[in-house]
Amino acid sequence: MERNLLIGQSGGPTAAINASLAGVVDYALHYGKFTGVLGSINGIDGVLEENFIGMEKFRAPERIRLLKQTPSSYLGSCRHKLPDEGEVYEQIFKVFEKHKISAFIYIGGNDSMDTVEKLSRYGAENGKNVAVIGVPKTIDNDLVLTDHTPGYGSAAKYIVNSIRQLALDTCVYDMKSVIVAEIMGRNAGWLTAAASLANDNHLSPVDIICLPEVLFDTSDFLTHVEKTIEEKNSTIIAVSEGIRGRNGDYILSGLAKSTAAADGFRHAALGGVGRYIEHIISENLGIKTRSIEFSTLQRCNSETASLCDIDESFLQGAEGARLASEGETGVMVGILRKSGADYEPYITSFDISLVANREKKIPEEMISKNGFFVTDEFIKYASPLISGQPKIIYNGGRIEFEVR
Repeated sequence: MERNLLIGQSGGPTAAINASLAGVVDYALHYGKFTGVLGSINGIDGVLEENFIGMEKFRAPERIRLLKQTPSSYLGSCRHKLPDEGEVYEQIFKVFEKHKISAFIYIGGNDSMDTVEKLSRYGAENGKNVAVIGVPKTIDNDLVLTDHTPGYGSAAKYIVNSIRQLALDTCVYDMKSVIVAEIMGRNAGWLTAAASLANDNHLSPVDIICLPEVLFDTSDFLTHVEKTIEEKNSTIIAVSEGIRGRNGDYILSGLAKSTAAADGFRHAALGGVGRYIEHIISENLGIKTRSIEFSTLQRCNSETASLCDIDESFLQGAEGARLASEGETGVMVGILRKSGADYEPYITSFDISLVANREKKIPEEMISKNGFFVTDEFIKYASPLISGQPKIIYNGGRIEFEVR
């Protein structure tokens, strides 16, 4: 009987999401109990439109290797929130039946896991024999239960080394100056906290970190900046795009409340908080300040990807394909670490109903008491995740990619 595997990618791209895709495809083509492997173009939208491509060309090892170093989402993406109920589910499963889909793997973050949960629940309640598996990705690192998420380590590594280079560029002049680095992170500050890893025994550019987990108080903040700049000529302040004021609303371009357009999952578009922080420093303290928004560069820079991240992403994708091949459904693949001094991870899976629509924030014990930095516990947690450098394939100085 024909049994095909269908794969989709959703949400914001990362430098490692295609490494997860490579893991799924490689396992499915060589070891899985599938007749064929298909990719859905633009996630669940591609399912509804029956816009599929074959993935047979990835039997070749060189194709898999290129796919692993390709950033963004090879299959395209979407931000399509499925309703709690409705005819769309019958439509989706009719598409599955038509194309002999016995398993569907969705690679994505929080919103994608919502889709996995809804599809797997509908399938179970209506006797649909289709395995639905979630494979995680998000630079925000905010999926619950799993120790960390594919994409986070590479984005964190980009932040760390960008800041270290900015620091050397800034300190050449004998004058007081501040750089405000605006970093992605809506409600969880994992990526912003990673800026702390830029500090070592030779270079310590980051003195203040502003996280969404800590309500932002302008007076307290300026006091810390003034004290820091008294002790050194230049400093870098890492600020999450999702920091909130004392009233709990996002600080966006100097406004206490976001009026920006929302996406399909009702997430307000953020950005501009760095310019606001720049303004209040220069206005109140008279210090030369400039803000830098790392923007999409932090999630699409594959040249500086973390080897740890790429390898783990591939393994989690392969585990998703293995579970799908065995008929497992309603779970998300994840990763945990064994207790002990050394970093020793292992792949596992979690009930999707315990993951979907939940958010993992930085725990209190990883945030310094004054709220403007992280503790050694965070440093110990995050340091292994940025380690290693993949061997990148170049052609005439240009990185080679697998382009659809």
